[in-house]
Amino acid sequence: MEYGGERRLTIFGSLIVNEERMLKWFEYSHLPEHLQAVSKPFGELAAKVCDVIEGGPERTVALRKLLESKDAAVRAKLNPGG
Repeated sequence: MEYGGERRLTIFGSLIVNEERMLKWFEYSHLPEHLQAVSKPFGELAAKVCDVIEGGPERTVALRKLLESKDAAVRAKLNPGG
């Protein structure tokens, strides 16, 4: 993403990716440890998707579906069997 002609980069895990506004929803450092363990792999995969797939509508769809999966996994951890 470009701001004022500058290209911004985000460091996510060990990847440096072009800033994707959806990556903020994959952050996990604010979560308790037991939820970080669930959320972190989704965040790493989201960063990898941004690293290897050029921005566009299909990448956005992929990230949205991954976000839905991450949210469901976190909810499952909070409410097992529920």
